[in-house]
Amino acid sequence: MPQKRVQAFLAQCPDLKIILFDSSTHTSEMAADVLGVAVGQIAKSLVFIADTHPLILVACGDRRVNTKKLAQQIGAKKVKFASAEIVQTLTGFEPGGVSPIGLLHDLPVYLDHSLFSYQTVYTAAGSANSSLPISPQRLLEITGGTVVEVC
Repeated sequence: MPQKRVQAFLAQCPDLKIILFDSSTHTSEMAADVLGVAVGQIAKSLVFIADTHPLILVACGDRRVNTKKLAQQIGAKKVKFASAEIVQTLTGFEPGGVSPIGLLHDLPVYLDHSLFSYQTVYTAAGSANSSLPISPQRLLEITGGTVVEVC
């Protein structure tokens, strides 16, 4: 079960706990509504293909990603969204439940700088009805991520 991979990863982080919901939080708007927070606090994890290399970008739920900026900042010629099938194959998660931790394959993780305007953001935790409240700085630490400015 995908959520169990996230929980296994979090075994090394006793300060972090997954929240489970009775209803789906498949979109940023749904998650914000269930959690009672701003849509920007929902940290969406998006899978992109940069040239031929996959990556995960975590961004605020109310922001649009500028793929040209992303390509420039990571030194790629072209960046495009990965298909749902590729997302599932690479991460082990279905779109709407993609977590930046507990991935099936080791992928580079990028965090958009806009996340750092919040004390706490909420990432998916392996399913469309789970969330992980975390500070952006802590998320950066546990993912080994890189901060970019692409939204």
